[in-house]
Amino acid sequence: MMLRLGFHADWVVLIMRCISSVSYSVSLNGMLSEWFTPSRGLRQGDSLSPYLFLICAEGFSILLTEAKQKGLINGAPIGRERLSINHLFFADDCILFGDATIEGVTVVRNAIQEYELVSGQRVNFEKSLIYFGANVETTVRETIVNLLGVRVASNPEKYLGLPMMVGRRKMWAFSNFMDRFRKRIND
Repeated sequence: MMLRLGFHADWVVLIMRCISSVSYSVSLNGMLSEWFTPSRGLRQGDSLSPYLFLICAEGFSILLTEAKQKGLINGAPIGRERLSINHLFFADDCILFGDATIEGVTVVRNAIQEYELVSGQRVNFEKSLIYFGANVETTVRETIVNLLGVRVASNPEKYLGLPMMVGRRKMWAFSNFMDRFRKRIND
């Protein structure tokens, strides 16, 4: 993936050494165990992990952007300028936006499969959620859920402590956040 994004081969070798030469020692009751090497390289909490994810995510971003530019998928309109976005990355999460069509979901699924093939990473669909607008027909919802192998999110799901879907009830959606904020100021 890094070579395809234009990283120099020497740099890629250095990064891969960081990943493949990781070793750990466990402290139990003040005694250190012998050093051992994990079978899967970096762990999720490793400080290098988010950077490597973002490098790989850039490849996925390119796939999604190309599909949008070709008119194969649509994004969600934002703001008065009617800009649209079809994906956001944050830490090690990806949020996709688009129309609930079988064709669009098939394009996204193909992009995910290509990303997995090139990056060596796997999307965990068991941890993935999908939201549908109120006007999406039940049969379309079921087909999309089956195609992607994800579960439908129940409202109100939260991400980083904030509601994922707000709608017109903004005061209600953020009341818990505002209460915690006020409490913190007053304490």
